[in-house]
Formats: sequence, C-alpha cells, structure tokens
Amino acid sequence: MAKKSKIGSFAVKDCALAAISTGKRAQNLKELREQLLTIHPGAVYYHFWGGLLRPRFDDPEYNNDFASWAHHGLHDITLAERLGIIDPADFEDLEALRQEIIDVLEERMDETEYLPWAKRDRQFHFIRAQTVVFDTNRRIQKPEELPEIMPQLSVGSIYYHFIDARRRPPFGMDDFRAWLEKFDNGYKHLCADIAGIDPYFTGLMELRQQLSLLFNHHFGRAQA
Repeated sequence: MAKKSKIGSFAVKDCALAAISTGKRAQNLKELREQLLTIHPGAVYYHFWGGLLRPRFDDPEYNNDFASWAHHGLHDITLAERLGIIDPADFEDLEALRQEIIDVLEERMDETEYLPWAKRDRQFHFIRAQTVVFDTNRRIQKPEELPEIMPQLSVGSIYYHFIDARRRPPFGMDDFRAWLEKFDNGYKHLCADIAGIDPYFTGLMELRQQLSLLFNHHFGRAQA
C-alpha cells in the first residue's frame, strides 16, 4: 500500500518561456566562443531547450539554435552537424553543456584557417530564458489518474514537468518520476520506462503521447 498520509498530490503546473535579450551577439566562431565563456547559463538553456516551446511553422533541421546558426548564418555544414547531435539531456548541468559547445567550436576553429563571418543581419543574438510558471489548480491525487489526465495536459505543462523539472531538485529527474518514487507499491518499472524517453529529440506533443501510452499500458487502460 502507498503511504498516502505522507505523499501529497501532484500539482499540475503550466509554463511559458520569457525571452530576455542579453545584448550579446556574435558574427563568427571566435566571437561565439568568447561570448559562451561568460554568457548567462539561461542563454545556453534557451538556445537548446527553448525551441520546444517557441512557435514553429516548419520542420527545423536542427534542434538547437547554435547548430541552426552554423548552417544558415555561417554556412558551415560540418559544424552544424556536430552541434546538432549534442543532446543536452546527456549532461549533468548547463555548465557541462556549455563546455561541450565550446569544445566543439574550438575543434572546428583548429581545423580551418579561415573563419567564416555571418552577414550583419544574420549575427547570432544571445537570448536567455526565464520560466514563467502558472498553477492550473489541478491536482492528481493518485497515480492511477495519470492515464486519464495526461492527454489533457497542455504542452506547457509537459515542458514544465518533464523538461524544466530537471533543473530543480532532485536534479536530472522529471516531476512524474520524482512523485511516483515516493510510493512503495511497485512503480520502479514505470519510472524506468519514463527515464528511457529522450526529452530532447522529441516534440512536446509526441512526448505527451509517449507518456500517455506508458501510463495506459502500466495501469491497464485501453487506448481510445
């Protein structure tokens, strides 16, 4: 039996990302590297994760803004591909992710004698993110409610609980697992399945669908 007296309900939150200009920009790889050394970590976060919540009207070639700029601003396809395969979920924190980007840039700089410059109107502008959180006033009282509620959650809620949660204690874990692990009645397999979902190379709507499938399967609910 779950220790219901000690486990609170799951408070469903929603969120939006507020984009804040840093005033920093880059026109070539050297400038990009120099700015990355000291830029606010919120900018590293925004340029990797922010695209999931920003409105997009096409199918982007790359999941992060650095790779996209390398391709469309610098016309360096090799660099774009190297930056494009970086999965931020693989790194312990934003500082480790920042260092990985810098390492990739330095490696590319060592390979070429000529540093391409972006046109003035195609400079890279560093934006940092601030997460604005809203309480939906909705509460999940027990795990068995997850299959029914999951398809109803907004993409902002999915982002907040499955992606942004990893920046909050317990670090590196989404809110669903953090809540389920408080129970002692056999959610280890479910948590392992949730942990197996890559949050980066999956759109928010697809993430919601994958979570819905997992919860329906675990709790024996028939799919609509």
